Amino acid sequence: MSRRRALGLAVEHGVDDLYQGSVPALVPALVAVRGWDLTQAGGLVLAATVLSSVAQPLFGLLADRRRFPHLRVLGMLVAAAGVGAVGLTGSYLATWSAVLLSGLGIAAYHPEAARAVHATGTGDRGMGWLTVGGLAGFAAGPAAVAVVVGGLGLPATPLLALPAVAAAVLGVLPRRRPGPAVVAGAATVAAARRDDWPRFAWLTGVVVARSVAFYGLSAFLAVHLTVRFGFGPGLAAATLGVFTGAGAVATIASSALTRQWGRTAVLRGSYVVAVPLLGATLLAPSPVLALAATALLGAALGVPVPVHTTLGQAYLPRHLGLAASVTLGLATSAGGLASPVLGALADHEGTTVALAVLLAGPLISALCTLRLRDRDGDRGGAGERAGSSRA
Repeated sequence: MSRRRALGLAVEHGVDDLYQGSVPALVPALVAVRGWDLTQAGGLVLAATVLSSVAQPLFGLLADRRRFPHLRVLGMLVAAAGVGAVGLTGSYLATWSAVLLSGLGIAAYHPEAARAVHATGTGDRGMGWLTVGGLAGFAAGPAAVAVVVGGLGLPATPLLALPAVAAAVLGVLPRRRPGPAVVAGAATVAAARRDDWPRFAWLTGVVVARSVAFYGLSAFLAVHLTVRFGFGPGLAAATLGVFTGAGAVATIASSALTRQWGRTAVLRGSYVVAVPLLGATLLAPSPVLALAATALLGAALGVPVPVHTTLGQAYLPRHLGLAASVTLGLATSAGGLASPVLGALADHEGTTVALAVLLAGPLISALCTLRLRDRDGDRGGAGERAGSSRA
């Protein structure tokens, strides 16, 4: 039952993060149909992330202090409502406000979802499932936009809200709560360990630098390939799906890699590999090579995502909601804060120059990992097995 509940949470997380992945995919269509420039496009990405970035830690602290499971469903529905309203808005301000509302809903969802997964007693594996579900949903966002908007136009965006409505009405989670032994065991483990705030601060640096690179690519990579190779809106959205989809698939390998090499080694290796792959994506001479490099880059940036959360909760065992709000939520929202600057640079210097700046993201992340250590010397799944034994 605990595994089934964790898997249900992963599906729900996928529905929620579909709306996070939809916003960057809507940008090329909005630019093409409404004639907005790339600075305005970056402003939409900012709207999706600025309030979310501020609210994420607050929702995390709330999740640490009291149980509010309905916040998950409420946040998911608010996120869906915001994205669904984008095609119905008539002005830039109204569109910006709808995207802002969606970001707030996503911020409300993540901390309570991570707390619920921890309560199942499934440990690292359950958190890995939650992360995979979110990445799969994020990857499905561009595909959903390509089908709905590419086929029916911008006024059809309310159809994008249907998955959230279905998840809320039908329910994807079992109703039974974790047994008292699991909850008590988790509480005992947390009480026996101290929070490591300095290393969590360095991990936050890893997350934010990765977020700037990933969100910048999510917002402008499709535009870059459209300008360079003449992709249409549908193919551009599908290209973004290749990038995010490869990251979601690669996430599945994280658990095995961390058991073999340790969490920090996996983080460091992934970001070192991502640097030349980003260069190859920008300089590829043909669409085929560009798409291949895009897929590999997405995989390199996808592998570390579940490691961020499991390592963050290992560093902050007494503040699981806050750790999740930073590593799950802030990880995808902080990068959007740089999008308007990136868009302005793309308007003046071109998308190749603007995206080349993002090479600093994985490089900074790799450097920050030098200050991290695997807590208590465990390797990925070891912590889960120990926690299960104590429970």
